[in-house]
Amino acid sequence: MGIIEKVSGPIVVANNMLGAKMYDVVKVGENKLIGEIIQLNQDKAIIQVYEDTSGLKPGEPTISTELPLSVNLGPGLIANIYDGIQRPLEAIKKVSGDFISKGIIINSLDERKKWEFIANKNLKLNSQVNEGNILGYVQETEIIRHYILVPQNISGKLIELKSGKFNITQTIAVLKNNNKKIEIQMMQIRPVRKPAKYNGKLSINEQLITGQRVIDTFFPIAKGGTAAVPGAFGTGKTVIQHQLAKWSDAQIIIYIGCGERGNEMTEVLTEFPELKDPKSGKPLMDRTILIANTSNMPVAAREASIYTGITIAEYFRDMGYDVAVMADSTSRWAEAMREVSSRLEEMPGEEGYPAYLAKRLAEFYERGGKVNALSNKQGSVTIIGAVSPPGGDISEPVSQGTLRLTKTFWALDATLASSRHFPSINWLNSYSLYQDQLKQWYVENIGEKFIENRTRAMQILQTESELRNIVQLVGADALPDHERIVLDIGKIIRENFLFQNAYDEIDTFSSMKKQFLMLDVILYFNDLAQKTAKQISADKIIGMKIKQNIAKMREIKDSEFNNYVENLKKDIKISFDDLIKNI
Repeated sequence: MGIIEKVSGPIVVANNMLGAKMYDVVKVGENKLIGEIIQLNQDKAIIQVYEDTSGLKPGEPTISTELPLSVNLGPGLIANIYDGIQRPLEAIKKVSGDFISKGIIINSLDERKKWEFIANKNLKLNSQVNEGNILGYVQETEIIRHYILVPQNISGKLIELKSGKFNITQTIAVLKNNNKKIEIQMMQIRPVRKPAKYNGKLSINEQLITGQRVIDTFFPIAKGGTAAVPGAFGTGKTVIQHQLAKWSDAQIIIYIGCGERGNEMTEVLTEFPELKDPKSGKPLMDRTILIANTSNMPVAAREASIYTGITIAEYFRDMGYDVAVMADSTSRWAEAMREVSSRLEEMPGEEGYPAYLAKRLAEFYERGGKVNALSNKQGSVTIIGAVSPPGGDISEPVSQGTLRLTKTFWALDATLASSRHFPSINWLNSYSLYQDQLKQWYVENIGEKFIENRTRAMQILQTESELRNIVQLVGADALPDHERIVLDIGKIIRENFLFQNAYDEIDTFSSMKKQFLMLDVILYFNDLAQKTAKQISADKIIGMKIKQNIAKMREIKDSEFNNYVENLKKDIKISFDDLIKNI
């Protein structure tokens, strides 16, 4: 047992800690606050405490659990809401009210609830089973089958496996290894700072469909990929994260509210349970786990929340699921590291951040990817991290460190946000390095013309941007007709394709097929407009009423869209024919 020597914010110095190890979890003080050893010097331990340390004083005891910071994994994770160290917030509220009591300990999973466990029929008694093998499953929600895996670092001959109703601490299987019996329960424990094992990483070749046109068509992210969303206050980082959490086609969603404002997190907690999953029609929470660590919660727990989320993601990945992790925001996570580092009196790096900031960022993002799991299933973890640079200056260390590691960059633009254009992703500054890897996927699932249309549309947008600079100097009337048409088509793409209303029941999500057809119609109009501009004035083309029907495409349901597009193309052709006839 150690004795507290000094308290400095979330940092506690304790002596008489011989035998303790780095990253051991420690119970601190009379209230047994949860902490973690982050530095050792002879018999002195530096502990970061994950709870409020006010009232803690020198002389109080510290007890090492001799275990690393870990999470409990098993049935009951889905639809739960945790804090940064996996304490269930709804269960805590029932015990301590609206505020978390000091030292409160509540099991992260309900150990009393019984689940119907179905044993794996392919496993025979006396057969060899290894870490990660599937013992059976529990139907956790209507859309998620929760596979029970042999815990990592455990293997042996299967001497008992039974189906039936069990709670997560009851034995469902028994292994024998070197004459030693190993009992296995549905719950397992994993350390959060150590990546889970897998058989090997796989190439990324499938797009994560988000339903957001500017992302899916122009700047896609692959399943198992990584993306950065940097932007100043008010540019819509959180709204984009919410949209991706709601509508992306990942099978499991883990949303980490890391240091965000309480009102934003409250919106997530109240809105998500009411949403329907667009694929299954079931409640969205049936495939979602929320981790809430708001800005008024202890700063050290904010640093741990990222690791808690990614460890849970790896657990479901090992079952063969595609998991999407939304981290909002990694800047607050980095600020937590900076505060702890300064209290440790470490040598500061750029802008006061610790010198190991880039290493920690890399360790986090490298835990994403598509893998061949130990269960012999293929799963993926996609990481989408929001970054909140002060004043929107992405030259600061967190943004730059993130951009070096991620392959997709969605550049949020304060000018677009102030003009009410959402998602406010700047199409000229953003990029995705997954486009080449996804070419075959586009050909097989959408059509070869999709890539061509995307390239043409981007060329139009780039040319339109250049022309708008000229128009500010000389006016639109000074441009030749074909360039005025480019300006008009660029405006149609911006206002009717890139703009998307997150609060409109239909426009909030666009399928890939709808996105392809929408862009195809706009380019069809462009081709006829450029051809016709050789014969008649651009003013008449720009004033065509058929453009109103193009603008209405966003409001048409997917089930009616094919017919609408077919009729719209006919009407566009007729409208141009009538223009030529009336010359």
